[in-house]
Amino acid sequence: MDYEYIIHTLIDDIVEDPKAVLIRVSEGSTPKDVVIIIASEKNDTARLIGHKGVIANSLREVVGVAGKSENKRIHIKFESFDEEK
Repeated sequence: MDYEYIIHTLIDDIVEDPKAVLIRVSEGSTPKDVVIIIASEKNDTARLIGHKGVIANSLREVVGVAGKSENKRIHIKFESFDEEK
């Protein structure tokens, strides 16, 4: 399943610069686990997490449902990076 595509579909309207969002999908500690790291600028990371984590939890739930079709457990982590100028 293309988790990167699913996540971009969900978050592109939320972030300021969708092209600056990096999504890395890798296998977790077991073959059943999938770890997804979403890295973006500090302001976009705050938007993706949302107030009290509401948006982050919603993303986890939607992508988790998609993962269940392949019998996978999805773990989403958020990271931010500073823009170098």
